[in-house]
Amino acid sequence: MSSPSSPSPLIARVINADVSATPLSIAIEAARAAGKLLRDEFGRTLDVHAFEAHDIKLELDVRSQNLITEILLRAFPDHAILGEEGIAGNPESRFQWIVDPIDGTVNYFYGLPHFCISIALREGEEVIAGVVYDPMREELWEVERGGPARLNGEPCAVSRRTKLSEAVLSIGFAKNKSTITSGLPLFEKMIYRARKCRLMGSAALDLAYIASGRLDAYIESSVSLWDVAAGKLLVEAAGGKVELTPHPDQPEKLAIVASSGVMNLNPDQPD
Repeated sequence: MSSPSSPSPLIARVINADVSATPLSIAIEAARAAGKLLRDEFGRTLDVHAFEAHDIKLELDVRSQNLITEILLRAFPDHAILGEEGIAGNPESRFQWIVDPIDGTVNYFYGLPHFCISIALREGEEVIAGVVYDPMREELWEVERGGPARLNGEPCAVSRRTKLSEAVLSIGFAKNKSTITSGLPLFEKMIYRARKCRLMGSAALDLAYIASGRLDAYIESSVSLWDVAAGKLLVEAAGGKVELTPHPDQPEKLAIVASSGVMNLNPDQPD
């Protein structure tokens, strides 16, 4: 039996990986390891760190990020980690992993099987690799800068629908009164113009769904970098367009408009 300090078999594989292991392959391994953890715990009684007005913080969020962090830093000890549950590694590194250990925590807590793990790597200010993994559907999106977006190993692409009246959109609402108030008028307009509007509860999956042609656009006024870093690269590699702008009142937040890039999203204008 291994000692308590011994790495898990998965960690051991990373430690002993040959030099051909790439950041993307390590990110995939970390995402799958965290995904197994989330699958195993799904539907069980969960330890809650905090109930907030429109959010929930789980002990499992921390455990998932710790597992991802251990795998990434054992493979790349000089890299930095920026995650929803905290920072780790070398803060001076030009390579920084951006991690959301459970994107869709509220869905997860309520037993809704729509959530994912999102892992991105950026060099300086440019994201160079990304993984989004849905462990319940066994769907894994991956991308490297300059390469195609892939879903379960096969290239994927955005929708070619051009009319807003034919579109399926995801409209996100953040967790405070001002963003909800500002988002409702847009949501109301889009309900009348688009074929369907959805509130899915996972920004990273919304972006992955655009990259694979399932959704036509995703709009939200307040997201965090770890929600969208991997998905942005996916959408752009799949032929789509992503606009990120700083939130005027929350400097750590971003507004996002992501789409296939072939559709006029202005609800006040005709198709």
